[in-house]
Amino acid sequence: MNLSQFLRQNAEDILVQWEAFAKTLEPAAALMSNDALRDHAHQIIKAIALDIESVQSEREQIAKSHGDGPTRLPQSAASVHGTLREVSGFSLVQLTAEFRALRASVLRLWLPTIGEFNEEVHEELVRFNEAVDQALAESAATYSEHTDQTRERFLAILGHDLRTPLAAISMTGALLVRSKSVEANAVIGKRLTRSAATMSSMVNDLLEYSRTQLGGKMPISAVPANLGEIAKAALDDAASANPECVFEHASHGDLSGVFDPVRVQQVVVNLLANAAQYRAKETSVLLNVAGAGDEVVVSVTNFGPAIPPAALQTIFNAMVQLPVEGEHSGRPRTSLGLGLFIARETTLAHGGSIHVASTDAQGTTFAVRLPRAVEPGPRRQ
Repeated sequence: MNLSQFLRQNAEDILVQWEAFAKTLEPAAALMSNDALRDHAHQIIKAIALDIESVQSEREQIAKSHGDGPTRLPQSAASVHGTLREVSGFSLVQLTAEFRALRASVLRLWLPTIGEFNEEVHEELVRFNEAVDQALAESAATYSEHTDQTRERFLAILGHDLRTPLAAISMTGALLVRSKSVEANAVIGKRLTRSAATMSSMVNDLLEYSRTQLGGKMPISAVPANLGEIAKAALDDAASANPECVFEHASHGDLSGVFDPVRVQQVVVNLLANAAQYRAKETSVLLNVAGAGDEVVVSVTNFGPAIPPAALQTIFNAMVQLPVEGEHSGRPRTSLGLGLFIARETTLAHGGSIHVASTDAQGTTFAVRLPRAVEPGPRRQ
């Protein structure tokens, strides 16, 4: 059987191996469905089979081997795959590894089926490798392009969001200079505190994001602590930064364990801030902390429009932002899109898990499950 026919007839077997390998590409793959792990793999395999069968002159083959092959449509399966893998949080090395694994899987399955290694088989191998390299080049190109766009958008949001609290601090300082009223000074002082808290949160998010990009898993310093006390401190911080939002709090069970108090508090603050931003007007945000068995669960619920199912696949990735109800189109938001990413990384560093469920009827709930003692590695679902 020639290779192009083999690819079409054995696509499912190849896809099973693709999916199995993609599951190992953590942390991004840990929260992805099987369909998302396969992504455009089936279309990529079909495109490779078609490429092998296409007529190609010697000059075209030489040009293609030098990276000067025909330009593909921007929406080829491989190019879309590159963009989606970047959005899903895969590294460029992981994207490249997928194509390396695809090449190895196909050859491992096909070579035992051929009777004789002749010139025709040699030609098919050459064409197959060229097609895989072409698909990889298309994926890498769109991956890099989307990375550049994300970086530019990130810097634009950062510039806007830092300017807002800085302007507030500047104006508040001017009011303090002119004001002689003790009551007025108290109000002005609270405004300064909120602006400083906003800037501090942004700087902390940037530092944590940089740390994860440079060093892999987020480092933690776990000590005996009470998650109820940590959650209460986080609630105070969130209420100070979001005075217009009503936060409700409930807790029960044994909340003791071994955690990194500073980082877990940041997780809860980020979840509360996110819930406050996306809640419907005149609704409150619910914080619930419960201890049972060998784990403690923190859940944050807000009520508003449900998160689209497609967005649930990428919501924990860095620099992902959903539109806010009533927000003007094109208006930058006071968020870097790092809060949920940092919440996920901190949770995984504790050996825990984080999930989101969202419906119009029951609202949106983020649930963080932490083992009472830090486990050696992240617990995957």
